[in-house]
Amino acid sequence: MERNGREPCPPELAAQLREVDRLRRSGRYASALSLARALAEAHPRQARVLMEVAQTLAIWGGVPAEALEWYERVLTLAPGHLTSRLHRALCLSRLGRHEEAVADFDALVAAGYRKALVLHMKRAEALEALGRDEAAERDWTLALAEAPGNPWLLQQRAAARARLGRLDDAAKDLTEALASQTGDEVDPELLHARGVLRARQGDVDGARADFEAGLSAFREGDPPALLDALREGTLRKP
Repeated sequence: MERNGREPCPPELAAQLREVDRLRRSGRYASALSLARALAEAHPRQARVLMEVAQTLAIWGGVPAEALEWYERVLTLAPGHLTSRLHRALCLSRLGRHEEAVADFDALVAAGYRKALVLHMKRAEALEALGRDEAAERDWTLALAEAPGNPWLLQQRAAARARLGRLDDAAKDLTEALASQTGDEVDPELLHARGVLRARQGDVDGARADFEAGLSAFREGDPPALLDALREGTLRKP
């Protein structure tokens, strides 16, 4: 009997799929892909098998264009397979097909897919790529509702708000993000971003203070371009 367009997976096939996963995780990508393809050829109506081929190509192989057709095959068999729709959306985004990705993300949100944080983050990124900053800002806000106070999410929303000209709100986001960090945890990138905002607001002294604090917080391994930007910021004159 089929369930929601998917045939039940027999135990012996499930064991072979576990072997695919073991091979992937042990770094034997080619062997994992070969076994997954062979299983897909033998079981062309097994959505779970087709999904494993797609995941092997997309995640372990880093070839979203090849993975895409396999996600399509899963969704042809099981249109309600939401995890496949999510991964198809991620592949579409990686390929620059952002309109199609947003459509998939919209469908997942409407279906109440459980990974709301991932959905809103990834849809926000796709919307930004399309220049739809107002919609992206709303998604960053929804993502923050799932992970309140997350510094990275606050930084992303601040960037969207800055592009929309909401400089005060953007600065507040960065200040909130920095408030959770002390000592070696202070992110110089956040300080630089707030310094740039303060300079745009005409707060030259506040901007310089942020650039100087960013230099103090800079650590080995941070991007050299960030160090140059912080130094440049301290040299700016009113």
